[in-house]
Amino acid sequence: MSDFEQFDLGAYLDRVGWQGGRRADLETLRGVHLAHALSLPFENLDAVSGRAPSLAPADLMAKMIHGRRGGYCYEHNTLLRLALQALGFGVTPLAGRVVLGAETPESRPRTHAMLRVSVPGERRPYLADVGFGAEGALLVPVPLVTGERFEGAGRCHRLTPLPHEGPLELWELQAYDGRAREWAGQYAFTLEPFATPDFEVFNWYVGTSPRSPFTRRPYLQRTTAERHLSLDGAWLTETRADGTVTERQLTDEAEARRVVAREFGIDVPEGLRLLG
Repeated sequence: MSDFEQFDLGAYLDRVGWQGGRRADLETLRGVHLAHALSLPFENLDAVSGRAPSLAPADLMAKMIHGRRGGYCYEHNTLLRLALQALGFGVTPLAGRVVLGAETPESRPRTHAMLRVSVPGERRPYLADVGFGAEGALLVPVPLVTGERFEGAGRCHRLTPLPHEGPLELWELQAYDGRAREWAGQYAFTLEPFATPDFEVFNWYVGTSPRSPFTRRPYLQRTTAERHLSLDGAWLTETRADGTVTERQLTDEAEARRVVAREFGIDVPEGLRLLG
């Protein structure tokens, strides 16, 4: 059975709440991207449970579309890729190195997934990514050009070239941090295309290696129009649209499970303790 036979576009669009058109144009690309980003949470609970999540479309549909779960970058962007391809867009998977919090762009492996999207009739391709679990994540896609500032859904991004020794141009996605009033690098990437087997290897490492940060503690993100909510281990942080930040530590397992269910819309897998 092919990927498209396992993927239900109608169920996906219902889950993310997209009621707009289904033409392969910029309005649809931006609308579906934003709807996905605001509807499906980021989470790593499978990896914390000791297993890499399945990337098979049927399993992603069962988990994230028909179930109360989220996923991390490979899961999110596989679903978005299938949806955009079904809508008529040209999509090429890409892979990047997360530079947020890193010493140098080369200090981490290339394990983040994102998408290059071609829009019929448009000269420029777009960078789409609904699976970056951070406050600086894209909510709407941005054109793949450097030197311009792009604003969308309350966030501001730009692409900047980075010096390196490879044959392909290296770009860094940067997000504007309004509190610090500075640009912060999120991840670096080239336009080299990657295939499904590449992401299966990345997924296995990120989801099972004891060296992976995603196997050590729960890491959840949820974005709405009003706020960004994150749970990193036991620390719950809420960032409001006006920049107000509140943080508190969860110390009770029952409360943590209620918070994850109510605030993130996630059913915790049976047998998993959130607080260790």
